[in-house]
Amino acid sequence: MSAKHPIIAVTGSSGAGTTTTSEAFRKMFNMMKVKAAWVEGDCFHRYTRPEMDVAIRKAKEQGKHISYFGPEANDFGALANFFDQYGQDGSGKIRQYLHTFDEAVPFNQMPGTFTPWQELPSDSDVLFYEGLHGGVKDGDVDVAKHVDFLIGMVPIVNLEWIQKFVRDTRDRGHSREAVMDSIVRSMDDYLNYITPQFSRTHINFQRVPTVDTSNPLNAKGIPSLDESFVVIRLRGIKNVDYPYLLSMIDGSFMSRHNTIVVPGGKMSFAMELIVRPILQQLIETGKIG
Repeated sequence: MSAKHPIIAVTGSSGAGTTTTSEAFRKMFNMMKVKAAWVEGDCFHRYTRPEMDVAIRKAKEQGKHISYFGPEANDFGALANFFDQYGQDGSGKIRQYLHTFDEAVPFNQMPGTFTPWQELPSDSDVLFYEGLHGGVKDGDVDVAKHVDFLIGMVPIVNLEWIQKFVRDTRDRGHSREAVMDSIVRSMDDYLNYITPQFSRTHINFQRVPTVDTSNPLNAKGIPSLDESFVVIRLRGIKNVDYPYLLSMIDGSFMSRHNTIVVPGGKMSFAMELIVRPILQQLIETGKIG
């Protein structure tokens, strides 16, 4: 952790709402005139898509599983070292994983490949990470300890599966069978490397649909924010003015002493009300709580 070069990480599996959170932070950074260096967690994957396909086949032949949630497909050590270096001097190298043809065409590359590594901007005020493993721990590798402000985006699992089915079949061209196989193959890594992170976060935003998602494999669309509540749990953060939040966010209520529930459509507004004072303190003092 670093007072001079703070690190903010938003962690959650694909489709969990990390992108929505990033947009909210962009707005707050602009309003506060904070210059952020942006990092996508996918740049620390070990394999290109063709290489990952080969690794999956080899693992299957050996009766094993490999997934993007676990250490076999990601370089946790490199991510921890990257955070450590940024915390010390504000430097580091990143690259981009190109998911789609639209992303790949400007680089004259194929989807599922990486852009070359490049240096971060030299004058950033804060590092903002969005990805799967901002709070991960694996043996001696502890990514979480380098993060000054850790936020979890955690839809209930049925909603997460619906989002994955819709995204991977509609936007990435995968078959439903391939997506289902991916979910099953990823479950051990999800339980061992993704889920534990949400006990290390300062804040969790968990979206809970208010419509029937009992069979996510048969869903025709993703429930909207207005068809959801968002459960917001805060840990280790002092001086949160809950009465003020309740008065500002219509339809909100407290479910526990450190947990506020808000209508889904108010999530971005609630995020700004809750996070901005914490962010201001982090930028000014290098710490929260």
